[in-house]
Amino acid sequence: MIVFTPYFFLAPRKRAWAVPKFWARSLLWLMKVTVGTDHVVKGLENLPEGSYIIAPKHQSAWDTFAFLPWWPDPVYILKRELTWIPLFGWYIAKMRMIPIDRGNRLRAIESVNRGANRVIREGRQIVIYPEGTRRSPGAEPAYKMGIVNLYETLGIPVVPIAHNAGLYWRRRSFMRYPGTIEVEVLEPIMPGLGREEFRKELIRRTEEACDRQLLALADDPAAPPFPETAKRRVAELRAGTVSPAAS
Repeated sequence: MIVFTPYFFLAPRKRAWAVPKFWARSLLWLMKVTVGTDHVVKGLENLPEGSYIIAPKHQSAWDTFAFLPWWPDPVYILKRELTWIPLFGWYIAKMRMIPIDRGNRLRAIESVNRGANRVIREGRQIVIYPEGTRRSPGAEPAYKMGIVNLYETLGIPVVPIAHNAGLYWRRRSFMRYPGTIEVEVLEPIMPGLGREEFRKELIRRTEEACDRQLLALADDPAAPPFPETAKRRVAELRAGTVSPAAS
C-alpha cells in the first residue's frame, strides 16, 4: 500500500482499484506459499450484472479481503473506526465506502440508506456481512436486520456466499491451517419477497451450504481441527436433531 500510494491517490477511482485488488491477491498467494492455505470458488456464474448486494458468511479475517478481486467496483459497509486508521482509512475514503456508527442504530441506518442509494446510481456492488461480526463455524447464526432493510429499500438481488474459512483461520486467532478453503457463490435472491420471507430464505441458503461444507470435511484426516461449535453442529446434523437451516 505504501509503495503504490502515489499511483493510488492520483489515479481515477476505478483504475485505482488495481492496488487493493493486487494487495488481496498478494495475501492469498502468501497464505498459499507460506502456510499451504489455498481456496477454490464455485458458482461465480451466479453473479448478476450491474448492482447487487453481496452477503458473505463472516467467519474469519480471511473473508474481509479474499473476495475483493471478484467484484468490479465494490462498496463495503464497515464500522467507521476503520476510517481512522492512518493510510488504510485514506484508502477507504478514496473508494467511497459506507462507514457506519454501530453504536447509534438510527444514524447507522440513515448512513447506509444514503450511501446505498448513491452506490446503486453508480452501478456498484454492496458488500454487507449479514451477521455483522465474525461467527465460529457451526455456531448458531445471528443474522441482523440491516441486510433486510437494504433488500427492501433497494430492490436489487442479494447474492449469499457460503465458505468455511473459519476452519483454516479462526476468529481472534493468529493460527492458520493448511488446506483448501471452499467458497460457494449461491444463486441470487431476487427482489420481491417480504421482509421475513427474505430473511428466512437468506439464512436457509447460506446455512445449508455451510453445513454441507462442514459435513464434507468432518471425516477428512487432512482437515484442520474443528472448533467445538463445528463439532456440535456436525453431531446435530448426523443425528437429525435439527434441519440444516433450523437455526
